[in-house]
Amino acid sequence: MPDGVLFGSSKAHKTIRKTLVEDHKLDGVISMPSGVFKPYAGVSTAILIFTKTGVGGTDYVWFYDMEADGFSLDDKRQKIEKNDIPDIIKCWKERELLLNSLEKSPLTPLSKEEDRKGKAFFVPKDEIKYNGYDLSINRYKEIEYEEVEYDPPSIILGKLRNLEADIDQDLTELERLLS
Repeated sequence: MPDGVLFGSSKAHKTIRKTLVEDHKLDGVISMPSGVFKPYAGVSTAILIFTKTGVGGTDYVWFYDMEADGFSLDDKRQKIEKNDIPDIIKCWKERELLLNSLEKSPLTPLSKEEDRKGKAFFVPKDEIKYNGYDLSINRYKEIEYEEVEYDPPSIILGKLRNLEADIDQDLTELERLLS
């Protein structure tokens, strides 16, 4: 499914997402990168995994952020080493084990406090409902930014002056060689 359907604000987009979450059992959303379907389509897409129940059943939705499928993301789609598909399968099986243990012991809740910095994580149905049934992984994934420290401006200016002096010296030497 094209990513636009996962977060689109039109009434039709919201209705289909609400139906999947409320009237069926939405189990998972695998977000795929742009280019997976090249050369035919370049849009980013997602795989929705759900059980058609007609009576609901969604408690938690499992999200996975796929970065590579074993092929380049250009028009040639050549085989590459990076491939998330084996990890998706492994994480899906672990997901099933976790959900089964949750049914037996509600003492291990899957909650918002869960680490959402990794490739796979759960989002409770209530949070999805609160967010207008937005199923885009970017709505829920926590992005960790690294703080970059820069030299104070006075040091940067000093380095620039030294660089400029070196360039000036090299230009003088070049002019001397050419004359």
